[in-house]
Amino acid sequence: MIFDKQKFMTLEQLANYLRTHRKKSGFSQRELASILGFLTEIQVSRHERSITIPGLLIALAYEVIFHVPISEIFPGLHGAVKASIEERLSAIENELHQSTAKGRKATTIARKLEFLSERRDSNII
Repeated sequence: MIFDKQKFMTLEQLANYLRTHRKKSGFSQRELASILGFLTEIQVSRHERSITIPGLLIALAYEVIFHVPISEIFPGLHGAVKASIEERLSAIENELHQSTAKGRKATTIARKLEFLSERRDSNII
């Protein structure tokens, strides 16, 4: 599991702009559902109300339809996933720093630490 739903997923965090983009486009929930290949508008409604999280293909479809990145349509979900991943990456980095590996394993650990350092530095800019 990418993130702990209990820890990161409150209704406020799941807030999204799907309804805003749909309304701006002029599509009804039924029309959007049809574009997505759903038989009814129920799934679109559930996504708009943050009752269910769309799967990757549907989230990508929303991005294609509205020409807006998934992270902007679902900023709460993006933020929750980001927080969870950053926390886990930090924990792994701490474990790697504690390692006393030698030889090839040390080289692999150094590569991982370099990646994590470069990744962190690129987020600062």
